[in-house]
Amino acid sequence: MFTYIDPTVRERLVAAGKLIRIDRAGEECAPGEVIDGDTISILGPIPLPIAFAGERYSAAWYACVRNTQLAQVEQLAETLRTQKAQESFATLATSMAVNSVLVIGNRNTWREPLVRVHSSCLTGDVFGSERCECGPQLQSAIRLIDADPQGGMLVYMSGHEGRGIGLWAKAATYLLQDGGENTYQANRSLGLPDDSRDFSDAASLIKYFRGTGPFRLLTNNPKKVADLEAEGLQNITPVKHVFGVTEANKRYLAAKQDWGHRLSEDDLK
Repeated sequence: MFTYIDPTVRERLVAAGKLIRIDRAGEECAPGEVIDGDTISILGPIPLPIAFAGERYSAAWYACVRNTQLAQVEQLAETLRTQKAQESFATLATSMAVNSVLVIGNRNTWREPLVRVHSSCLTGDVFGSERCECGPQLQSAIRLIDADPQGGMLVYMSGHEGRGIGLWAKAATYLLQDGGENTYQANRSLGLPDDSRDFSDAASLIKYFRGTGPFRLLTNNPKKVADLEAEGLQNITPVKHVFGVTEANKRYLAAKQDWGHRLSEDDLK
């Protein structure tokens, strides 16, 4: 995964403590240590000034990538067809994913930090689409974490486009939605799960940056909490996070509400 970094530069980054590996439990690996199972490489911290909506913020950016060999597309597709397991779809979508962590504030003083695990959404986060609420949620998360006395972290999952199905399939679901299907029905029409996201990498990163202590999670999705708990994270306090509701996405949000997201009728007004 790091063939594009000159080996001498890699050595310098490792020596400076700017390139490390962690295991699935969030523990740092010694340089050259052989670990059974997946590991995650982390580059950083990188000072990152952020500006949007007339506001400025300061964060420390860490780029994070899973160190697994890429499997053949044919093998992944066959696994997807035969097992239809959440992990199969997530592997297909995230095998080249470089995730990010933004740390805001001093993590050495965290007691119950504010955390957001945000799934990538090119149309919402970058293009400003109102078909979803992702862009406003991303910006509000940074604003809320920055304003919180304890600070916290944002984990940006780049392999989660379209709840794990990827941008190409997501574009197809939009066309199906324009034909009358809701966001989950459109996934099923393509033979894909309602939600194929894998939060195991997010859990490992939270364990590394936060440890296993309590934290508050900005989310309306009980499944996200349950998935993180299944990865060994406990003492998670969900914090409701409703931003970006417009006439253009109320139908989409109503489908989320029916699927189990903690959204009230007042939230959708």
